[in-house]
This record gives sequence, C-alpha cells and structure tokens, in this order.
Amino acid sequence: MRIGLMLHDHTGPDAVRRLTDELAQIADDGFESAWMSHIFGLDALTALAVAGSRVPGIELGTGVVPTYPRHPGALAQQARTVALAVGPGRLNLGIGLSHQVVIENMFGYDFGRPARHMKEYLNILMPLLDGDQVSYTGETMTANLAMTMGDSGRVPVLVAAMGEVMLKLAARRTDGTVLWMTGPATVEAHVAPIITAAAQEAGRPAPRIVCSLPVLVTDDVDEAKTLAAKTFAVYGSLPSYRAMMDREGVSGPEGLAIIGDEDYVAERVRNVFASGATEFVGAIFKPGDDATRTRTVLKDLAD
Repeated sequence: MRIGLMLHDHTGPDAVRRLTDELAQIADDGFESAWMSHIFGLDALTALAVAGSRVPGIELGTGVVPTYPRHPGALAQQARTVALAVGPGRLNLGIGLSHQVVIENMFGYDFGRPARHMKEYLNILMPLLDGDQVSYTGETMTANLAMTMGDSGRVPVLVAAMGEVMLKLAARRTDGTVLWMTGPATVEAHVAPIITAAAQEAGRPAPRIVCSLPVLVTDDVDEAKTLAAKTFAVYGSLPSYRAMMDREGVSGPEGLAIIGDEDYVAERVRNVFASGATEFVGAIFKPGDDATRTRTVLKDLAD
C-alpha cells in the first residue's frame, strides 16, 4: 500500500528547518511520500524545494497549490525549478481551484466559471511542464511561453477534484486527483467510478486517487473527535467539502477522521484502498504518544 503523511504547518523563524527535520523523520520511517498543504503559511513549493534538496529519496507532493493567484506559466516555471532542486521523479504537483471565499474575498479574483478556468489552466500548464512551447488564447487566460531551464524530468499533476466535471477533466488531462475530506464511501460510489471511466474513454492510464484524511490512534476516541472537530472546523463550512460530507453521511470533519485503536485504524485505512483509492495520506493532528502510535500503524501498513 502506498502510504504517505501530511507535513505539519510549521511557523516562526525556524519553520523551514523544522519542516526539514519532519521530512527527514518521515523518510527514515520508510513512508512513500510526504505532502504539504498550501494555505497562508509557508509557500509549499518553495519549502519543499529547500527541505527536499536536503532529504533525498522520498516523494514530495503539494496538496494543493491554488491556481487562480498563479498564472500557469509561472507555476510551471516554479514546479520545474523545484523538480531540478529535489531530483527527478520526486515532485507531485497537486493543484486546485481553492474556494470562492478565498479567491474572491481574499485575493480579489473572479471565481466565476471555475471549470472553464481549470480547463484553460491545464491547456497551458501541461505542455510547459513537458518542455513544450505554448501559444494559447482562451476565454479566461492567454499564454505565449516557453521554458529555457532544460529537462527537469516529468512532474505528475493531480487536480483536487470532487464534482463530476472536475473529475472527468482530471482524468482526461492529468495523472489523477488528490482528495481531502472525502471518505471511502464517496470514493467508491462517486470518485473512483467517474474518474476511472473518463480515463478509459480518453485512452489514458488508470488515474491516481490520492485520499487524504485526518487519522489518529488513541484510547480516548471522544477527546480526539472533539479535537478533530475543532481543528478542521472550517472544512465543514466550505461548500465543496460540505457536499462530500453529505455524501458520506457525516455531520462534520470529525466523522471523516479515522480515529480509534490500532486495529480499528488499520481496518479503516485498508477500507480506503478497497474503495478505489490508490494512495492514502494521513494527517496526524495530535502530537505525542498518539502520534507515535499512529505512525507505527501506518508504517506497518505501508511495509
């Protein structure tokens, strides 16, 4: 089983050093990959370039870089630079639309026509990542660009896709999808059938389905669920995630979090793979002994 861990959101003047130390520990533990969210802390790609250049071997991923604030040409340039810094075959570029409240209220961009935006974004991004020149004029963006940095190796692209239109787009144009707050019942009944069928129809390889969920091995399940509800509360109010919770039949993020003893957590993670996910990325949300127990269970499953 391909299992990775979500890196923590480190802050302060030594944030990059502590991120590097965490990445080194994840690599030493034998995990397949380490993923970094991109919200309002460290720039994910920049931080992974630094930490990844110091910690060899382990795959790296962004989960996810918002598209609207970055022209696809600028993102292609940055991603290929990171790929050069960390070495070939290591970087997985997860991208996503983000949310209307972020894009319009915080960045001041128009969030209208998100599916059209992503389609045109990929029309520019994908050729540039492959080293090709782009001359493209769309309805939402334009590019006449070529990169001159040399071969940085292939960079897989994964789109944060939950709705049918975005899942089909991800299948036809990219390597697959990276999910957050999307449970195994939804993966099995919704995500996997749609993205797999669309890839087959397009003559594409079987898509990657990277499922990321909060996880914790603990003896105090009630306390952990309360902590999960508080830590991840914002996701219950964002429409795209709220729709996934409704599909899963849970009231909030704590209902999607995998919380319990060693046997329970192992069973639930196996169920994620049985639902059609190709990879699992655990977000351990409490430090201390419970975190150590969680890493041990996930490491054993990965082995």
